[in-house]
Amino acid sequence: MPLNPAITDWRGKRVWLVGASSGIGRAVAAQLHAQGAQVIVSARQQALLAAFTQEHPGSQAVVLDVTDAQAVQQAAARLQAESPLDLVCYCAGHYTPMRADALALPELLRHQQVNLTGALHVLAAVVPGLLASARAGRSPHLSLVASVAGWRGLPKSLAYGPTKAALINLAETLFLDLRPLGVGVSVVNPGFVDTPLTRQNDFAMPALLSPQQAAQAMLRGWARGDFELHFPRRFTLWLKLLRVLPYRWYFALVRRAQRD
Repeated sequence: MPLNPAITDWRGKRVWLVGASSGIGRAVAAQLHAQGAQVIVSARQQALLAAFTQEHPGSQAVVLDVTDAQAVQQAAARLQAESPLDLVCYCAGHYTPMRADALALPELLRHQQVNLTGALHVLAAVVPGLLASARAGRSPHLSLVASVAGWRGLPKSLAYGPTKAALINLAETLFLDLRPLGVGVSVVNPGFVDTPLTRQNDFAMPALLSPQQAAQAMLRGWARGDFELHFPRRFTLWLKLLRVLPYRWYFALVRRAQRD
């Protein structure tokens, strides 16, 4: 039985994608637009947002820095005053590979500010409106894009992994709190997706997906009413198995994979 109401018809639904100037967020926005949704895209890069709205007539752009709590609050209030939001998807992310022997505090904090604190800013701004919408008989949905990097500790993920682990825990708690009140909640845990962020990696990325493939997987997950959307499953199911291994076995496997 689905954990969330299935979203199969996007025609006329009003969706706000925060962090949609490139990568997964932009691809999801494009596919939702193609399916008839009223798409609102946000990010810091005004030129990229303008290019999206030009390519997708009828879409709307809101330039936004998620680390600015007041700006997020104002943007959300303005959008919700215009009309209720049916989907809010937090796609904003920051990633720089880092190991503990090259720890850089400013970069650690930047990950926290964008990946986690920015999500909290958006939640504080939209949850009251989503609850009001649910009480009015709609079925709003809130989705957070995390990562399989949040499942267990990984090499070079000192800055990124902990923020994604926090998002996964946050989504689980939100589901417990909000689903009984009529708000759907999902968490997205992609494997490797070809984006400007992952192109920093200096290793071969197994089961690499395009942003368009990732977006298709997300829409399929929302259509099934899933709570967790993880893909590609030929890769993520193996990682799920690693999650249950005792630490002794897990650490040994990761060290061996690094040597290989």
